[in-house]
Amino acid sequence: MKKHYIELWLLLASAFVIFAVASAFDMPKIGNHTLKSSEIASVLFAERAEAPVLSDSMELLIDKMQAHVEEIFPLPTDTTSQRILFIGDSMLEGLSPRLAAYCEYNGHELYSVIWYSSTSEIWGKSDKLAKYIETFKPTYIIISLGANELFVGDIERKRRQYVEKIIDDIGDIPFIWIGPPNWKPDTGINRLVSSLAPKGCFFLSDGMHFNRAKDGAHPTRSSAVDWLDSIVRWMPLNARQPIRLEKPEKSTAKPKRVIVHQPSEK
Repeated sequence: MKKHYIELWLLLASAFVIFAVASAFDMPKIGNHTLKSSEIASVLFAERAEAPVLSDSMELLIDKMQAHVEEIFPLPTDTTSQRILFIGDSMLEGLSPRLAAYCEYNGHELYSVIWYSSTSEIWGKSDKLAKYIETFKPTYIIISLGANELFVGDIERKRRQYVEKIIDDIGDIPFIWIGPPNWKPDTGINRLVSSLAPKGCFFLSDGMHFNRAKDGAHPTRSSAVDWLDSIVRWMPLNARQPIRLEKPEKSTAKPKRVIVHQPSEK
């Protein structure tokens, strides 16, 4: 039975080839009728076909499809060694030593810049971020700002230009902005930063549980370690550009360099 099927397919294939070749050229007359050419020859033997002209709407659709294909999110984890610039307010006191342990274990360099009592406005008005980028040439930037702006009224109007300035200074460098560890509901700083930062570049800390220091605001050192560990766990599936951060055995370490600015500096 199988042999008969094979013979039948061969017969049909042969008939198609004969018809295709015959119909590709000038066709004979049968009675008063001339068979129509399939124009296969013009397709097979054309020297070069002209490119089709696409309408504006079709070109726009193709551009959107290409952009969708190119937007892979999140990107695969970058396993190369990084130069990380970590900037922010006093929250870095707890976060920076833990991040330094990750960097030491994973072959990264960490440069931490603590500006006490700083805000997005203070950093946005300053040229310090641009200068540190020029000096250290970081391949990755982490920001921890907003704790000193939890209760600013009309913040989305007052701080927008400064948050935009910080993001503009960063440019194409991959980054993560760590939101403040709220101890009370904020007036909009988290909403503002998350709306301006690209997808996967903002970590929302609000809603997490923290053990607090005596001031009631800063997480304790051990709680800051848990905070940074949570950010690292979040990165592979949520960060726009994850980097290799395997968990170290040591709890803390020292950054390659720590720079401190006082509140009075500009």
